[in-house]
Amino acid sequence: MLTLGAGLSTVPLDSLIHQAGPGGPAADWLLTAAVMVPAAAVGTLLAARRPDNPLGWLVLAVFLFSDPPADQYAALDYRMHHGTLPLGWLAVTIGEAWPVFLFLVAVLLWLFPDGRLPTGRWRRTATIALVAGALLALAASGSGVAAAAGHDIRVNAVGSLLTDQGGIWNILHGALVIAVLASWLTWLAVQVPRYRHAAGERRQQLKWLYSGAVVLVISVFAAALASGNTSGLAYLVSNLITPLGFLAFAACFGVAVLKYRLYEIDRIISRVISYAIITAVLAGMFAGLVVLATVVLPFKSSEAVAAATLAAAALFNPLRKRVQHAVDRRFNRARYNADQAVAAFTARLKDAVDLESVRDDLAEVVNQTLEPAHISVWISHRG
Repeated sequence: MLTLGAGLSTVPLDSLIHQAGPGGPAADWLLTAAVMVPAAAVGTLLAARRPDNPLGWLVLAVFLFSDPPADQYAALDYRMHHGTLPLGWLAVTIGEAWPVFLFLVAVLLWLFPDGRLPTGRWRRTATIALVAGALLALAASGSGVAAAAGHDIRVNAVGSLLTDQGGIWNILHGALVIAVLASWLTWLAVQVPRYRHAAGERRQQLKWLYSGAVVLVISVFAAALASGNTSGLAYLVSNLITPLGFLAFAACFGVAVLKYRLYEIDRIISRVISYAIITAVLAGMFAGLVVLATVVLPFKSSEAVAAATLAAAALFNPLRKRVQHAVDRRFNRARYNADQAVAAFTARLKDAVDLESVRDDLAEVVNQTLEPAHISVWISHRG
């Protein structure tokens, strides 16, 4: 409830400080709720279903610190009420706690999926690194406390709140960023051998984690590209694409930890890649046909567009089958192998005359493709 309430409270605070998005408060409510409600639900579900695993609480804490309403409340207090509202100093303190957010993301990755530190000779090293990282994150977050305690909170000409502290705080911030980046890079380096040696359920868990992480990185990268733009599209990317990236990561993380429908990830990856390829090929072919018909051949633009549309529609299904087959062979091997086994069984069935051999062959194919716990085959001998 704390995570959900903090996330949703940013919308009315944005309206109070006149920073609502182009879509107005209604759009802000919709975008915020679309992200925070499922994210809080995922964290709560993990904490309830895996009470001994701290990852659920970490997910809630990450979303709590990812976009707290502290900055909006601090701006409301110091910009519009001249510091007379209660707990304005606390809002400044929490608003400068972004080092805790970076630290929690690093811990979340390292504790995946069972929530325990590594055993054996690396346990002491991991414990020391965890404690040192927590102390560094808390120390680096103290710049907000220093700004509030020293009453060093200013409002510039455009109304932005200035709480930056120099000196030792810059050193602590730089040290924390370097430590977190080193931790993330080390984690990436460890994942290569971990994935290669993983099998079965653990490999599927890692696939879910990596898929969510890729979506998150792409969304953050898109937001970074749009950060210098003030258009409506840039606002949409920053306020929709990036939050949805965090949401996708939380959802994939929850599925991996709860081990719910793990093996659907191969099908999802296969479909995403195949339809991305199909879309790119058809779009390129459509554009090429339009250019060919209008520039090289003497056709009108409307006729060229109609012909290109019909050609793309006619090629969609054959192209989809070929691309899906090729992608399944690489990314959805279980389905590809099952299709191959069924096709081979169908070919053998045409020449089979012995019911006993057909029954044994059928049972073997079903066992290979579906891996059931029990198989029963009944054949009627009535003529």
